[in-house]
Amino acid sequence: MRLRGISLVVILAIVTGGCAHADASLSAPGHRVAAPEPVAAEGDPSADLGGAAPSTGLPAEVRRRLDRALAAYLDSRPGRFAVAVHDRTTNVRYAFRQNDPFMLASVAKVDILFALLLQAEREARELTVEERQHAALMIRNSDNTSAQHLFTAIGGPQGLSKALRRHGVTHTVPGYSWGATLSRPSDQVDVLERLIDPGGPLTARHQRYALGLLSSVAPEQAWGVSAAARHGQVALKNGWLPVQAHNGLWTINSVGRLALPGHELFLAVLSERNPDMGAGIETVERVARLAVRAFTGIEPPQQARALSSEPASAG
Repeated sequence: MRLRGISLVVILAIVTGGCAHADASLSAPGHRVAAPEPVAAEGDPSADLGGAAPSTGLPAEVRRRLDRALAAYLDSRPGRFAVAVHDRTTNVRYAFRQNDPFMLASVAKVDILFALLLQAEREARELTVEERQHAALMIRNSDNTSAQHLFTAIGGPQGLSKALRRHGVTHTVPGYSWGATLSRPSDQVDVLERLIDPGGPLTARHQRYALGLLSSVAPEQAWGVSAAARHGQVALKNGWLPVQAHNGLWTINSVGRLALPGHELFLAVLSERNPDMGAGIETVERVARLAVRAFTGIEPPQQARALSSEPASAG
């Protein structure tokens, strides 16, 4: 059954009243440590990405087939989802059912990292040792204490909103609890591009640093959009959260960059009201596979990767 998302105004009211719950439920599960630390203006958003030529949509017939496939899958699943894709190789974009906002959960940590690196560049300095430690824990291990520290350092919701809007990310509403930030998939695709794409606003060193973090998340968190990559390199960040306002149903999100043969895809899948974490992961991965197949013509792996241990709490 399809459920229409709560309106932005209503969600903001619920989230504001439930921030304490969101913060409490965002306790990070235990994670294994991954690879070593990597070395590392207002206006038209395309200016941030090197003034690329205007993007186009999928060919009409391909879009219709993908729309039908996603709509049929949505009708077969509980809750709702939305997806956005940008193929940087062909400059083709696609989005599905993203008008109503989604809570980001730990995907908001990518936005926090972007704002942190912008702040360091604005102040003409490198990240401090402490900032690097917190950033690594926040992205690789989805550590919430580190995320809160950096969220405060960038100026909280006002600081995050200002950083995003300055670079053309205009449909994201930061929450007073960072995990309650509301957004849509195309905004999160834009954040990823501005964070790690060579045409973005960050220096090459900071782009490599961010890409290194997103490419080395803890192994048990390497689910989501990575399921759509048979061969290629994956950089990603996931978010998972049982939402009190949705009667404990799960928000499951995944965003990432897939460097596949002949394609560089930036992909975001957001979902909510999943009955449990496993069902949400299955949904996100199936949506990612459908979208990537439409862009590449290649059938990705069909089986979702099994988690070594499913976290019992949020991230």
